[in-house]
Amino acid sequence: MAKTVLIVDDAAFMRMMLKDILTKGNYEIVGEASNGQEAVEKYQELKPDFVTMDITMPIKDGIQAIKEIKKIDPNAKIIVCSAMGQQAMVIESIQAGAKDFIVKPFQANRVIEALQKLE
Repeated sequence: MAKTVLIVDDAAFMRMMLKDILTKGNYEIVGEASNGQEAVEKYQELKPDFVTMDITMPIKDGIQAIKEIKKIDPNAKIIVCSAMGQQAMVIESIQAGAKDFIVKPFQANRVIEALQKLE
């Protein structure tokens, strides 16, 4: 059975790109969220195998969302996808519980590789 993914990004274009890459990589996209608050709610509802999480979003940022999802499910597999190559953000997201970090613009093979490493 295909592994399920929740895609979280405030940019519809980015969600579409990720959906395309992951679908081609035989992952099933079970949901999308455009902010951290939505991400937490959808995670509880859908219980996906993986979450791709943007950091900079309205309402609740990705780091806050990671912390909340980790409280709900300590085994959550979250991969941060962000254009910000800022070391501090990467470190903070990993400390919050993210398993990996992918930099935008995405390289399809890097996205798939990040998820496969966590399977």
